[in-house]
Amino acid sequence: MSTAAATPARPGQVLADLLPASRVRDAALVLGGAALTGLAAQISLPVPGSPVPVTGQTFAALLVGTSLGAGRGFLALALYALAGMAGVPWFAQGASGASMPSFGYVLGMLLASTVVGALARRGADRGVWRTAGTMLLGEAVIYAVGVPYLALAAHLSLSQAIAAGLTPFLLGDALKAALAMGVLPTAWKFANRD
Repeated sequence: MSTAAATPARPGQVLADLLPASRVRDAALVLGGAALTGLAAQISLPVPGSPVPVTGQTFAALLVGTSLGAGRGFLALALYALAGMAGVPWFAQGASGASMPSFGYVLGMLLASTVVGALARRGADRGVWRTAGTMLLGEAVIYAVGVPYLALAAHLSLSQAIAAGLTPFLLGDALKAALAMGVLPTAWKFANRD
């Protein structure tokens, strides 16, 4: 009787690599990562004076990137973005399409998931402080794309876009980084138990 078992953690791996390797696994992880991001986007609270709501979407996108690695993380967020552009109502507040002013954040998440996935492959998600730095870098990448896009799409000055699309979210992003600081290193501790 033979069963596929998880492989022990090795340097250069991300959490998803601990599952038995197959194309089916990779396809399921990509689809699951897109779906998780879409579900997390429905956790949405409007921010007064901003067209951008607070969502669970950014946390999910960064978690997908670190857990799946750069390639699968990119594919999961690309699937999320393309399906949303095609009409699947799983962007924040059940929106879809690319015409909303907050679409730049979706594009930023695509890039950020790739960056944090590449860092995770180098072990940046295995310690508390490295995980915090990785998450904060990922959030900075999201804002680097999202805020200028918001300024252009909503016809705002850069300072207005920062006030509407960055400043109100800093506390929440610090909390998301703190959550990741606990979740990811803990997952690795469990994975490395014999």
